[in-house]
Amino acid sequence: MADIISDYQKWKQQGEDLRTQAKHAMESRFRELLVEAVAIADEYRADFGGSLKPPSPVTAFRYKASPHGKGKKASKAKPAAKAAPAAKASAPPPPEAKPNPKIAGLQKRLATARKKLDDAKAAGTPSRALEDRVYEIEDELKLAGS
Repeated sequence: MADIISDYQKWKQQGEDLRTQAKHAMESRFRELLVEAVAIADEYRADFGGSLKPPSPVTAFRYKASPHGKGKKASKAKPAAKAAPAAKASAPPPPEAKPNPKIAGLQKRLATARKKLDDAKAAGTPSRALEDRVYEIEDELKLAGS
């Protein structure tokens, strides 16, 4: 009888260990998916100017993008730092000329503003404010380039 009880206790302990491991694995996977969802939402907002809406069953996802995009850069820096030692041995050195992130962002904003302007002109709606915005972004690009 003592064998059965001790076997049961071992089995129960193994089950608890497995349960704990599964819990941690699910929590980390959930966080990874949320980080990926935030990155996709940021990219979508930057490229298309709107925000993605979650599916109707999801009611608790309340992410608001920061106006300067600092959170996105910080999250990319950590994985890159960890992957860098392994990548150094097998990958060739990166190209020397890296584009300025400020200029790249302004170029994306300019493309979005021009698309909105074209859409407004095609629809026949007033486009003076959109034209002004395009000129402002072009001026910012000129200043950033000099």
